[in-house]
Amino acid sequence: MTGQQHDDRRKNAGVLKVQPYLADYEATRKTFSWDQARRGLSGLPGGRGLNIAYEAADRHAIGSQGRKEALRFIRADGSTYSLTYSELAFQSSRFASVLRGLGVQAGARVFTLLTRCPGLYIAMLGTFKNAGVVCPLFSAFGPDPIRQRLQLGTGQVLVTTKALYRKKVAPVRADLPDLRYILLTDADGAPEPGTLDLEALMASAAPAAGIAPTQPEDVALLHFTSGTTGTPKGAIHVHEAVVAHYATGRFVLDLHPDDVYWCTADPGWVTGTSYGVIAPLVHGVTVLVDEEEMDVDRWYRILADQKVTIWYTAPTALRMLMKAGAERAAGYGFPALRLIASVGEPLNPEAIVWAQKVLGLPVHDNWWQTETGGIMIANYPSMPIRPGSMGRPMPGIEAALVARDSEGKPVIEEGEVKLITESDTMGELALRPGWPSMFRGYLNDEERYRRCFAGGWYLTGDLAKRDKDGYFWFVGRGDDLIKSSGHLIGPFEVESCLLEHPAVAEAGVIGIPDPVAGEVVKAFIELKAGNQPSDDLRLEIIGFARKRLGAAVAPRLLDFTTGLPRTRSGKILRRLLKARELGLPEGDLSTLEQGSRRP
Repeated sequence: MTGQQHDDRRKNAGVLKVQPYLADYEATRKTFSWDQARRGLSGLPGGRGLNIAYEAADRHAIGSQGRKEALRFIRADGSTYSLTYSELAFQSSRFASVLRGLGVQAGARVFTLLTRCPGLYIAMLGTFKNAGVVCPLFSAFGPDPIRQRLQLGTGQVLVTTKALYRKKVAPVRADLPDLRYILLTDADGAPEPGTLDLEALMASAAPAAGIAPTQPEDVALLHFTSGTTGTPKGAIHVHEAVVAHYATGRFVLDLHPDDVYWCTADPGWVTGTSYGVIAPLVHGVTVLVDEEEMDVDRWYRILADQKVTIWYTAPTALRMLMKAGAERAAGYGFPALRLIASVGEPLNPEAIVWAQKVLGLPVHDNWWQTETGGIMIANYPSMPIRPGSMGRPMPGIEAALVARDSEGKPVIEEGEVKLITESDTMGELALRPGWPSMFRGYLNDEERYRRCFAGGWYLTGDLAKRDKDGYFWFVGRGDDLIKSSGHLIGPFEVESCLLEHPAVAEAGVIGIPDPVAGEVVKAFIELKAGNQPSDDLRLEIIGFARKRLGAAVAPRLLDFTTGLPRTRSGKILRRLLKARELGLPEGDLSTLEQGSRRP
């Protein structure tokens, strides 16, 4: 269904009627350039460079636009309070002044350990204004991952709350000699020993006189992403990334000035920073921020009562809504909603069909990574959705598939990687470097960064196929691929099939060593409410998958579980499923969802 068809079907429902910015995909790809996208931004006054905070707040704070809601916070009781663009610009300038008053220099890494509260957004933008580096931490991290990231990033400043400090920072403070200042957002005049009262500092600080000059290649963000080893990787991003945030916000999320936008990702993760903070603020829209955790009825109520027009969420969240049953949405209406997008892991086709039935719109999947910094491949509002597909590359992005050898390494011939030109043939997804939000390195690990590139391409580590019309289809991470009796099996395909069974709520699939087949497929299943594990149900689900996938691809083994291991951003950790099944080292667990931990 195209974006125009959505608009035609819903024109009498009160939905905001707009023409998608990307109305003609092919024509836009031919004429687009990143220089063109840069012209949509302002740049620092006087030609002093490019700064994310200026594009996100200060340029909107001038004139009547300054009175517009920038951030609308939703409290636990459902009441709201807001920061206008003028207030956001003013408060973030005060924070920059606090940093300067403490002697925090340009390039210093400022870590945030906060819930979704005003102080988080003010600290982020204020750090950009001081030419510092924002390093967001997820507030649910425990002391060890917090210590590890602060050590790896040599953090000089940490912004947090009294409760989070006591519980998670104080126990490891002695291990952080580089940490000069801990700023508490809620000290209420009585900061903890060795910390500072940020509110008092803000009250006494004059707004910073202008924004420190920053150039496009100056470092702005440091995002830690989990790896299979015990050490998180620190992906480095620069102020130039805001160009990609602007372009993707325009073409993929279709952000228009009157939109009410809700990204459910926490700013402690790259999605919550790029598309919960930067991209929507750059476009001057009103950004919803829910201060509470996910609750099915609460989310439906927010979508309805706050008249959300653009909703960016994750497949895990959508499956949780599906698991609760369509009847939970029956009492709510969503007439303002005109676009639903999803990211974080592959979106199963059944979630798209469910959303169309229950919410009145399908879900537009897109693909990117922490390393890419922004959306690279997407299903666009003006184009037909192909359920299960990642979509087509962004204007300005050249994507290809690279052939791999039997050991999973890229095939290189005469110094060039071998590209797959045939449709529906699996290869490693690769991107031609040069887009603005591409990471500029891994912190203190140049060798690991170099290994990400070959023959003039960035190798993503993800396996995919491309159909004859140029749509890409996710197969799996390279190290998730299952090799069974000569077949290469992508776990996502099997999981999507299992989710079609009426008793299955979630599924995770891995390969188990087998002396004859090499590997056999094993599935781990979470059941929907009202279903109980049994041998009969196990055989029923396996038989269901065999009818649809064939015996070579369907699971041979199946276990029931009450909780698949996930990251806190919702991704199922197949590598951890496999490690636990085979008794292998579990690697980095710092991003593991609390409920997924072993007792």
